[in-house]
This record gives sequence, structure tokens and C-alpha cells, in this order.
Amino acid sequence: MTSEPDSIQPGLPLKQLILIVLTALVGLVVVQSLLSSWNEPQVASQLQLYQTDLLLEGSAWKGEGLPADQWPTLREGLLGKDPVSNAQKQYEEVRQQAAEGMGRWQTEGAESGTAPNSSLADEANAGKPLARRLQNAITQQELLIQRLDIRLGLMEAYQAQPEAAIARWTRVRDSNAAAASTLRTADTLIRLWQAGQVASGDEPWLQDALDGWFEYRALDKLYAVEGQEDRRVQLQAQEQVTAQEKLVKLVLVGLVPALGAVIGIALILWLLAQRLLRGSQSVLSQNAGRGWEVPWTAQTIWQVLIAGFFFVGQILLPLVLGNLGINGAALSSRGRAVFSLVYYLLMAAGSLGVLWWSIRPYRPVPKDMFRIKPSGAGLLWGLGGYFVAVPLMFGVALLNQKIWQGQGGSNPLLQTVLEEQDGVALLVFFVTAAVAAPLFEEFLFRGFLLPSLTRYLSTGWAIALSAFIFAAAHLSLSEILPLTVLGAVLGFVYQRSRNLLSPMVLHSAWNSATMLGLFILGG
Repeated sequence: MTSEPDSIQPGLPLKQLILIVLTALVGLVVVQSLLSSWNEPQVASQLQLYQTDLLLEGSAWKGEGLPADQWPTLREGLLGKDPVSNAQKQYEEVRQQAAEGMGRWQTEGAESGTAPNSSLADEANAGKPLARRLQNAITQQELLIQRLDIRLGLMEAYQAQPEAAIARWTRVRDSNAAAASTLRTADTLIRLWQAGQVASGDEPWLQDALDGWFEYRALDKLYAVEGQEDRRVQLQAQEQVTAQEKLVKLVLVGLVPALGAVIGIALILWLLAQRLLRGSQSVLSQNAGRGWEVPWTAQTIWQVLIAGFFFVGQILLPLVLGNLGINGAALSSRGRAVFSLVYYLLMAAGSLGVLWWSIRPYRPVPKDMFRIKPSGAGLLWGLGGYFVAVPLMFGVALLNQKIWQGQGGSNPLLQTVLEEQDGVALLVFFVTAAVAAPLFEEFLFRGFLLPSLTRYLSTGWAIALSAFIFAAAHLSLSEILPLTVLGAVLGFVYQRSRNLLSPMVLHSAWNSATMLGLFILGG
């Protein structure tokens, strides 16, 4: 078996020079992407509101078919004492985060001389346009705040606070930056609650502009103003059917992850107790501290990561597709889904091609590297790692939310899946996230990177560094902390099991649960 010495051989300086240039280019792109994500909202905020909407819709169910004395207790356990008031608090929190984020960006623009005040339409800003990034971020947040105010007003009206609701809708209607659709919705709601007036086209407009619990409240008011009691009865009957369905979804998205967290905590306690009682014979001590025999040097690691993963996936592939006029944004739902899968497969093929080319002088590679062995033990390590990761990630998510306050960006695929309605497209997205991503990313980050780092670092530090690189590769600031923790669990499972099947199972289980949760919330 041949091996590169650590010193520079004749003929290598050109190769190293190319790597230095690529590293600078990749570094620029990565830093720019991370900084751009600073001003992007997290999907977590949207998920919070989707779950809140489920709670609101479920709260309308009257427990038909259940014993009358049991439903109030069951309802309080599922929805809380006052679900509408609780939902209002959730919406207010998201609105406050959006307003604070918009304020930070306006301050950033003001300090750079591009944004003297908060109104994008103010004439004082003429000749001083915001940087495109700041302008887009502020505009998005203003529109989000207006949509939230429409819904908050409906919750206030439902809780017998019509004056507060009308005042909120009036602010939306009088805003210079409001979208035309939002203006019409606010104006329609003001007429209904303030003057008791209905105009032609109000019903189809409210059905199109609102959804769920909010649509039912607006239509119920409209039918009441029109005196159409039969329509109100039909609407309420329809709402009962919908509410029952939403309660089932609420249970799935709430209780199932909670059950996984309980199992994970129990498993963690068992593993720790076994470690104390059995010492070196415990499960956690299996292969503890054991690295890999790695024949290649740091230059090969550098080459695979920079030239293979980052340059091919983040720079070369988008450039080639752009020059060919291939753009996923212009495609249909199914087209975007297939484009995402094909793009990912091309990125994986390019990265693994560079990996194969880089390590080919060292073949045959050590027998315990890139090892995928179907076995019960490998499957158990993967499933056990998943359940351990659930409570850890819940805790990290709470901390992460405190740090980023709803900003910092997210994987764009999550938002796409959350809003997607086409079943075929959702299936393709699921294959991308639950099959393609675990196979490729575990082969690269755990199969290659983690063992390679043990040539220079202890196994613990190698796991930590590989986890951080894995997290940073997703190019979202808010995801670095949680993905580093998830990457550390993946690395620990692989280092202990010595079987790539285990982190692949864990990764697939995590992505599958995430996708299924998005399907339920978005559906």
C-alpha cells in the first residue's frame, strides 16, 4: 500500500496552488451564504404557527360521540384551558420576533446610510435604496407582520374585543407597504365588524384570502350580518368535521415526538447506568477511543472537501446548470421536486467522483473503512442513536430559538415541503431527504471525513470537527448548532458500531420523521 509523505513532493506545488485558489473561492461563497442566511427567517417559526393553527381548528370540536363528562377534561389536556388565548400569545411572539428582526435590519441599513427610517415607501428614502438583501428581508417581514395582524384581529374579535381587532385591521389598511390583497382583506373585515356591511364578492374573497379557523370565523360573521342562519348551521357542521380531523393531526405532531423523547431519555439513563455498572463491558465502551488506519494525509482530506463537495456542489454545478438555462424555480411542483432530486444526485456523483479519484492511489483501503454491513446490531445502533438524538435536539432547539429569535435561515427544502400539496412531488422530496441524503452524506462525512481526521486528532475531537463541518455545509447559521449536535451523535454511532449502516439508518429516520411532520402540518 502506498502512502503520501507529509512533505511536499516535486510536482505537487501546482496542485496545492489550485487547492488554495479553490479554497479561497469556496470560502468566499460559504461565508457569503452564511451571512445571507443571517437575515432569513427560520422554518421553525412557520412550523410553530402551523401547529398553532391546528390547535385553533381542533378547539372548535365539541366532542360529539364522547361522554359529556369526559370531553372537557380531555379537551383541556389536549388544547389547554383557553386555546384561542394561547394561540394569540404564540402569534404575538412570532410577530414580536419579526418586528425585532425588521428593526435590526433597518438599524443596519441606517448605519450604512441606506435606510433612514422604517417605511420602504417614504420619500425620504428616494435616492438611498436599501441593499437588495436588506430590502428583501424588510419587505418580507413587513408582509408577514401584516398577515399576522389580520389573524390576530380575528382572534381578538372572537374573544369579544372588536375595538382592538378593528384598530389592528385599520393599521394594516392604512399601511403604505401593505400588499393589495392584504388591504382588501383588512377592509372587508373592518366593514363586517364595524359597520355590519357586506359587499359583492366578500364571500369568495374571504374564502380565498383566509383558511382554517380564521376562514370559519370570518364567514360566520358574514352569514350573521346577512341573516343567513341556514348557511351558518351548515358552516358550523362543516367545521366540526374539519376540527375532528385536525385534532388527530395535532395528536400526531405533538404526542408522537413527545413519546420519542421519553423513549430517548429512558435509553440515555439506561446507557449511563450500564456504563457505571459494567464499565469497559458496557455498550458505550464498545470501540471507545479506537480510530482508523488512514493511509492518506491532510491534503487528500482538503482536496475531497474543497474540490469535491463544496466546489462541485456549491459553485460548479449551479454554474453549469445556469448556463444551460435549467432553473428549478420555473418548473411545476413535480418538476421542482424532480429537479431537487436530480441536482442532489449530480452533486453526490461529483463529490464521490472526486473522492474516488483522490484515494485511488491507496487502494485497497483499510477493510474497516466505508464498511456497510447489514446486521441487527447495525440497525439497533441506528435506531438507538435516533431515539437518543430526539431529546437532545429538543433541548438544543429551545436554546437555538433563544439565540436566533426566529432568524438565521433554514434548509429551503423544508419550506418547500411545508407548502407543497402535490402527492407525487411530496414523495420525490421524501426520497431526496430520507434516502439520497443519508446515503451520500454519511458516506462522505462519516465514511470518509471522520476516519480521516483520526489520523491527526483523537476520536472525540475528530467526531466534533466532522460534525461541525457537516453542519456548516448546510449553509444556514441557525442550523449550525443543532446540526453539529446531530452530527456528533451520527459520528459517535459510527465510531462505536464501525458500520456505516448505523448512521445511515439514524440519518434516514431523522429526515423521515421531519418530512412526515411537515407533510402533516402542511397538508
